Amino acid sequence: MPDMTSNTPDRSRTRFPGISPRAYEHPADRSALVALRSLSGFDTVLKRLAGLFSERAIRLMFLGGSVRAGENQFRNLHDMVRDSAYILDLPDVPELYVAQDPTPNAMTIGTDHPFIVLNTGLIDLLDDEELRFVIAHEVGHVLSGHAVYRTMALILTNLGARLAWLPFGNIAISAILMGLNEWQRKSELSSDRAGLLGGQDLEAGKRSLMKLAGGGRLTEMDAEAFREQAREYDAAGDVRDGLLKFLNLLNRSHPYAVVRFSELDRWATGGDYQRILGGDYKRRADDSSASISDEIKNAAQAYRESWNRSSDPFIGVVKGAAEGAVNVGEKIFNRFGRGGDTHNRES
Repeated sequence: MPDMTSNTPDRSRTRFPGISPRAYEHPADRSALVALRSLSGFDTVLKRLAGLFSERAIRLMFLGGSVRAGENQFRNLHDMVRDSAYILDLPDVPELYVAQDPTPNAMTIGTDHPFIVLNTGLIDLLDDEELRFVIAHEVGHVLSGHAVYRTMALILTNLGARLAWLPFGNIAISAILMGLNEWQRKSELSSDRAGLLGGQDLEAGKRSLMKLAGGGRLTEMDAEAFREQAREYDAAGDVRDGLLKFLNLLNRSHPYAVVRFSELDRWATGGDYQRILGGDYKRRADDSSASISDEIKNAAQAYRESWNRSSDPFIGVVKGAAEGAVNVGEKIFNRFGRGGDTHNRES
């Protein structure tokens, strides 16, 4: 990976020296990462799972079949990755590959040396500031270590397909994947916040999400109308609609665009974003003292606040049961976290 000192970074945006991803991560995402990394032997299990996934083969596939951004190829995108890594204080600049694919998409892949892939459909769809938001979003995935667990989800997906012939094998894998998908949806909200911190242009972030939903004809779209869609989606119609929303999400790794739009806007205007811009944020130097029980409580509180904000009638029906499940989860983590309530975090 190229060293950050080899280029002159963009200094027009606020930089966050030593920032911990805990500063911007959604509480549900953050608590899952803190808990996973604190489990004894989890790294060993993860490495064994990773043995089923050839990161080298995937990297060679992109090296041979796509274009690697650099000084002489897609220089503008290369500079955006470098600048995002500089702003978020990521020690190494991830490689970025451009893949010929009309589907507007971006992803971060790998365990030891994660790299970013942008489809040409996304590059053609977004302007420079919108691309900066997306690239900083992907750099946020790297800083949080999301790529490691996303790789695990990919392994489990492939394993589920292989075990489909067993009576209960695929059911067990599917149950794990549903939990991973819920975490991944929250990790997307975290990385949207990282995208905002990297680009520092809220309107560009919101435009990119609108374009991902409706294409490039931005003159035909309106931010307030899109926000109203989010309110209508949240409220649903009746309990049946709320149940259908829940079922629709089970196999999705990303929240719907209107949800991401409203969540990003809420976070940007809720105070945390401005505090971070002002230099008040969690540092990586303090990650080793992060409390599992505190993070679990923060996640539980975040879910409660989300339920209280929601107008979805289905949430109202299941809120009591969900609250009970959250309380049980808190007690379990409190009980088993007493002996090791801190962790050493690797970004």
